[in-house]
Amino acid sequence: MLELRGLLAFSLALLAAGCASTDPGPWRSEHLTEEFSLRGTPEVRSFDDYLALEDRLYAQLDRKVYAVTATGSGNELLRFSSGGAADPRGWQPNWNRTFELQATRPIGGALLLHGMSDSPYSLRALAESLNREGYQVLGLRLPGHGTAPSGLKHVRWEDMAAAVRMAVNHLAAKVDGGPIHIFGYSTGAALAIDFSLDTLDGRAGPLPASLVLISPAIGISRAAALAGVKTRLSIVPGMGRLAWLVTEPEFDPYKYNSFATNAGQQVHRLTRSVARRLSGFARSEGLENFPPTLVFKSNADSTVTNAAVVDGLLGLLEPHQHELVLFDVNRLAAASVLKVYDPGALTVRLNSDAGLPFAFTLVTNEHAASLAVVARQKPPFSAEFVATEPLGSSWPISVLSLSHVALPFPPDDPLYGQRRPADEQTIFLGQLAIQGERGLFALSADWLLRLRHNPFYSYLENRAIDWAFDHGLPRAKVVPPAAPVKSVNR
Repeated sequence: MLELRGLLAFSLALLAAGCASTDPGPWRSEHLTEEFSLRGTPEVRSFDDYLALEDRLYAQLDRKVYAVTATGSGNELLRFSSGGAADPRGWQPNWNRTFELQATRPIGGALLLHGMSDSPYSLRALAESLNREGYQVLGLRLPGHGTAPSGLKHVRWEDMAAAVRMAVNHLAAKVDGGPIHIFGYSTGAALAIDFSLDTLDGRAGPLPASLVLISPAIGISRAAALAGVKTRLSIVPGMGRLAWLVTEPEFDPYKYNSFATNAGQQVHRLTRSVARRLSGFARSEGLENFPPTLVFKSNADSTVTNAAVVDGLLGLLEPHQHELVLFDVNRLAAASVLKVYDPGALTVRLNSDAGLPFAFTLVTNEHAASLAVVARQKPPFSAEFVATEPLGSSWPISVLSLSHVALPFPPDDPLYGQRRPADEQTIFLGQLAIQGERGLFALSADWLLRLRHNPFYSYLENRAIDWAFDHGLPRAKVVPPAAPVKSVNR
């Protein structure tokens, strides 16, 4: 009964939000000038400067957005309605902001970089586990994020890359020469690669001990190239709507539902730059010193192309140092449901290709008639899997595949997980079993159908932490934090 009441309340609130969604609201129109940018805030030269500016940014967000947004009935699920269920300021810590998890005697540093339109919350679970293992962890809020969607209209990828450089310098000082590992999700993965290439160029440092990339945005749809044209046209009077690729009600406390055209343009520019530099290094001096890289990818991914990850990244790196973990589709379910697209061609290619210079692990059904999941492992330059590890878990019966957005979230995530939390007042955006007539809900069917958590998250987390240990300090030297885990959330 509790879950039914919560689901009904959510559905009705979405209807109300949908009725008001044509109003752009200050969250899509206000330009927050206290945001970091290379052009606009040249005085910000250190990470402490960045955090001080972030304090001023959130004070400006309160004044220009929250203070002028309606509250009360009909606004309960509006993120910018003060005191509502989706207001992230009522939760401690506010995971939209840069956070640092302290380790008394850190064995190394871990920098976590979220994706475009996301916030540091997206890698929160991994951050807390890394900290328990003894790492000094820094979850960076990238410029334009964690505030209001209007931030995506003005941000440039170069601003985000500059923030990454300041964060690495800060973390390096905290771990006093210890290894630094970068964990990047989606666009954050491309930024991690960009930083690593900067270190090889001598423009930044230190070189990361390893990279862990989750749903990496290495290559995206060619349609993103048109985003720049739309952005330029959006300044013409009467054509302001072109500034947005998507406008949705803003009910997610830790992710923008609306997506600015400029954001698509910046991802396109970043991925082109990374691809050009990777191929340039591969042709000239080579990528022998590129950090050991572990990539997690869903076989079904509507955001990032699989070919770019295989051919444009891992295929260019030095052999025997890197690995791809691919989460396959649920082959038992795929055999019995209607679908438009089957990404099986990639699986067939990777299974049989004896020329892959990187290790390959396929997380898939134990066999065609089973929901049980195993991880099949194949070393570089091999045509056969040499090991099979049962994961002790199975595909949920109703899940056909993972998704681009699902990988970094555990099933018990209180916002995007498998089950609604016990607190009826807590907003829940995970597995929503909502049905009704078309045109009734403010959200598209695509949004409701997309999986937002990873049923096999524990495997991803264990492999990610093991990767950092294997390329930093061995487990025997791990010194757990002497003090309780503490979030430094300014």
